[in-house]
Amino acid sequence: MPHEGNLLQAAVVFLFAAVLTVPLAKRLQLGAVLGYLLAGVIIGPSVLGLIGNPQSVAHISELGVVLLLFIIGLELSPRRLWVMRKSVFGVGLAQVLLTAAVIGVLALYVFGQPLNSAIVLGLGLALSSTAFGLQSLAERKELTSPHGRLAFAILLFQDIAAIPLIALVPMLAGGAHDTSSAASLNHGLQVLGGIAVVVVGGRYLLRPVFRVVAKTGLPEVSTATALLVVIGTAWLMDLVGVSMALGAFLAGLLLADSEYRHELEAQIEPFKGLLLGLFFISVGMGANLSLLLSAPITVLGLTLLLIGLKLPLLFVVGRLAGGLNKVSAIRLGIVLAAGGEFAFVVFKIGRDQGLFEPRLYDLLVLTITLSMALTPLLLLICARLVSPKVQPVEVPEKFREIDTETPRVVIAGMGRMGQIVARILRAQNIKFVALDTSVETIELSRSFGGVPVFYGDPMRPEILNAAKVGEAEYFVIATDDPETNIKTAEIVRKLYPHMKIIARARNRQHVHRLVDVGAEPIRETYYSSLEMSRRTLVGLGLTQAQADARIKRFKHHDEQVLEAQHAIYDDAAKVLQTAQEARAELARLFESDQLEEESRKA
Repeated sequence: MPHEGNLLQAAVVFLFAAVLTVPLAKRLQLGAVLGYLLAGVIIGPSVLGLIGNPQSVAHISELGVVLLLFIIGLELSPRRLWVMRKSVFGVGLAQVLLTAAVIGVLALYVFGQPLNSAIVLGLGLALSSTAFGLQSLAERKELTSPHGRLAFAILLFQDIAAIPLIALVPMLAGGAHDTSSAASLNHGLQVLGGIAVVVVGGRYLLRPVFRVVAKTGLPEVSTATALLVVIGTAWLMDLVGVSMALGAFLAGLLLADSEYRHELEAQIEPFKGLLLGLFFISVGMGANLSLLLSAPITVLGLTLLLIGLKLPLLFVVGRLAGGLNKVSAIRLGIVLAAGGEFAFVVFKIGRDQGLFEPRLYDLLVLTITLSMALTPLLLLICARLVSPKVQPVEVPEKFREIDTETPRVVIAGMGRMGQIVARILRAQNIKFVALDTSVETIELSRSFGGVPVFYGDPMRPEILNAAKVGEAEYFVIATDDPETNIKTAEIVRKLYPHMKIIARARNRQHVHRLVDVGAEPIRETYYSSLEMSRRTLVGLGLTQAQADARIKRFKHHDEQVLEAQHAIYDDAAKVLQTAQEARAELARLFESDQLEEESRKA
């Protein structure tokens, strides 16, 4: 079948182009998004023409944006939004409205666009690239800096604002068309019905489904379920005439507080990355490079105008609303000055709905693409110019609030030991996240007042990443399987070399192996055994002080023996010999303690 051959050929071309261009763009510090755009330009009709019809992959590539919005929804629990409310809804709203107003007025009066087109232009160009901005900040380790935090808050608001904007475009385009009130009412009811199904289903049906799937223990079924939820919700929304992205966002938001959130995020992330890459490639394929040759002054002029308008406005918002200093405000402006991926989506809908001429759409796509290309260069120039002058910046109080979302401790395993650790941390108001693979344990823990325990295997790097292990101070391994504990400690030490790891140990051999992988072992029955021994000694006639002294002597001696045995723990004969010597030595120590006590009495 030729169709199958063409599909395979297209898949090979896409993957080959991405594999070649994305690592090159990353190496040149230009970011992965730019690499995907470049790959699209090269294989598109403008250059090599390997894929003749960019529209052929448009529907599949749009799933990338759908999955991105699902993950944004997953990360936006109502509680987190409340903590960040001032930065997100205050500064973010100010930036979008101010930028949209300036660009919209310019489009209306200077470029002579109709009012509805000017509104869409202003709002679309006010948005920045979430993928591009956050990646640029992460690559420079600036996510926790003042301008990095504010950029995250603004991007968060833009992501939320993009949802109604995507839904608004067809309404603005359809303003001129005459529709009956009955048809409008019918459509409105369909939309409300679709949203109601998503809300009710997300609240009452999804958790039982995920519980059943988690009990199967099959990762592929878990992946299929996660994809079914996202794509099924998007399809339902599309069916009632609402943006697919809105459905995915709603589904993510409803599952943000679910114990399966980290598992879902880990399952969706690879598909999101690949399909979002495909989306950027399809945008690059659609870039009309002939415009750059036929009207270079127009294209370059619009690109510089976009950056020249957004950068000063972001600087003002950062200074006045965000409380940044001048250097941080400039960096904020550079990170967010370019156009964003949602602008591609918004303008594509605008073109399809007849709001924009095809030539204007091509100009806009090319302008946003070039603005993205300029951002890494501006960041490099900014770093060269201002890095010697940068002073340590005091973090404003309102940004410190965001830190409360970051766990200080991650607990793997919520059995008997994990639950006690969690209860003590909670009593101290120390932020923690717990991971477990037992559905029953998770439900039991959550029944005691919403303990932050999530379904996820701590031996999977993507789960650790989703649980923000890299931002924690301690990783506590409390699972009851020795091999699982050692493997988890190995993975955490490899991925997060500076992490402090405290791990549950079953026996002395287990202690040695945990020490080898850089964990601090805690023997699970050791301290309870010491307490039992102390009480027995008191019951047999020793005083409280004598019993405490014997236990203290034993602990000190045992730690010395354990340290000595670590060098030879693979040699059973030597371990046995040192154990026999240690027993004799301990008996001598106890005897000398007893003689000393008797001489004191005499």
